[in-house]
Amino acid sequence: MVHLNLRHSTRSIYLGLACVSLTLHLLLALFCLSVLQSACVLPISSSSSVPRIDPVSHASSSSSSAASNKQANSRQHSNGHKPSVGGTIDHEGNDLFSEDLEKAKKLIGVGKVSKKESSRSKLEELFRHPLYNLPRPKLQEDDWLLRLKTDAEAEETEQEEKSNRDSVTITWTRDEETHPPWLRFHLGISRWELYDRKDLNLAQLTHYLATQRILGAVQKKGGTQLKLLVSFPNYGQALLKPMRQSRDAETDVNLFYFSDFERHNAEIAAFHLDRVLGFNRIPPVVGRLINVTTQIREVTTDERLSRTFFTSPAGNLCFYGKCEYYCSVEHPVCGRPHALEVSLATMLPDLSLAPRRSWRSPWRRSYSRTKLAHWEKDAAYCDTVKETPPYNRGTRLVDLIDMAVLDFLMSNMDRHHYETFEEFGNETFLLHLDNGRAFGRHSQDEPSILAPLVQCCRIRRSTLLRLRLLSRPDFRLSDVMRESLAQDPLTAVAPLLSEPHLSALDRRLATVLAAVQSCQDRNEDVVYNDLDEHDDQQLGENP
Repeated sequence: MVHLNLRHSTRSIYLGLACVSLTLHLLLALFCLSVLQSACVLPISSSSSVPRIDPVSHASSSSSSAASNKQANSRQHSNGHKPSVGGTIDHEGNDLFSEDLEKAKKLIGVGKVSKKESSRSKLEELFRHPLYNLPRPKLQEDDWLLRLKTDAEAEETEQEEKSNRDSVTITWTRDEETHPPWLRFHLGISRWELYDRKDLNLAQLTHYLATQRILGAVQKKGGTQLKLLVSFPNYGQALLKPMRQSRDAETDVNLFYFSDFERHNAEIAAFHLDRVLGFNRIPPVVGRLINVTTQIREVTTDERLSRTFFTSPAGNLCFYGKCEYYCSVEHPVCGRPHALEVSLATMLPDLSLAPRRSWRSPWRRSYSRTKLAHWEKDAAYCDTVKETPPYNRGTRLVDLIDMAVLDFLMSNMDRHHYETFEEFGNETFLLHLDNGRAFGRHSQDEPSILAPLVQCCRIRRSTLLRLRLLSRPDFRLSDVMRESLAQDPLTAVAPLLSEPHLSALDRRLATVLAAVQSCQDRNEDVVYNDLDEHDDQQLGENP
């Protein structure tokens, strides 16, 4: 009996100890689970995931799914690098995935709270100024570069196409809403300007260039440096110039102006500067971050271009193409390792539809290491130019001086030719094309670019008034340019113009106004009055 009681007592002790042990283990498990959970739970915010959208798009609408997938692949491969030339992969054990994630978020603006700007927009106020809203003369039918055919003309063309089986023609409806942005841009070109700044299609066009899927890429013929012609859906095309050097890199002082690299950010900044000056003579240009592999190498049909692709020792995909300058394995264009910044400029209408005439600039440089041009040796050179057609009548001379002012502000010494549309004869504006060698040096200015203004002592009244307006603190040129450039998608990677370049704009603007004042001190007929019907008070200027 005693033996049985002892056995029951021992069993009770064992069961009690087992229960205590199980309870302790459960408490320990719950404690560990709570610790692990608190360490692993991500903060609940909009930045906790990476949306699959084009990283260079700032617009609310998304691009096609194919373009989104390509851009996502580009981010996975490229975001371990800083957006500067010569970036290398992090070999020091840093968390590359975290860096990629943060850079992707930064590029697409994830987690940013939309705040209303507390300070006023100088750019918006500038474009509301009377000088940027002058009444326009009513355009006649022959003032448009292109027009839609009438029904009778369309039927006649259709009959001709049927008889010619080899012809391939693209037919568009007469409904403007169905036209792609590039076509609406072409149909909006007039005798007096390339585009209307207030045209809502301008934003649609730049968004189209920045987001649409790239269908093909071939090297463009002509010119001295590498550039590509890329194609988009709906028959759109753009001129691509790749990033060759960092934005902060200044042109070597030992290089001649004709030996300098072309810059993708210069093309973008030139478009914005031309618009801020009120000229509207440069086709819209936008920046974009592309994938060299999927958006150039895999879609090109250009065998010459294909043969120049290679992988660099750093593991970056590079190519160099075929051209006169800097197209060699020693001067390649490289992704990081696949991501590449580029500028995309809207193409003008095909020459078969809208022929253009190329004019040799009277102030063209010699493009020689030893010789000077005639205008560099003759202070009275402009007297000869004024007697030479088409500079002896109309607005051609002041048009050329407008272009010289633009070139001086952005330090572009490479203006050897300019173009006009043949359709308009000599009564039209000048096209300010090919600005890749601008913004090369901010630390010094090149006074010789202003030779047309200094030698001729002539300037448009509207141009002069806008320059004076941009010199005022409330419309400072550097400020409105900074704000305008911030609208470009590549600003999400880095500012398109460094602060020294922006400061140089203000300095050069003061030089232009001083040159005009010097002319007025020595001459009477300096200002060409293109604003006859407007007095100073109407234009917001002091009399």
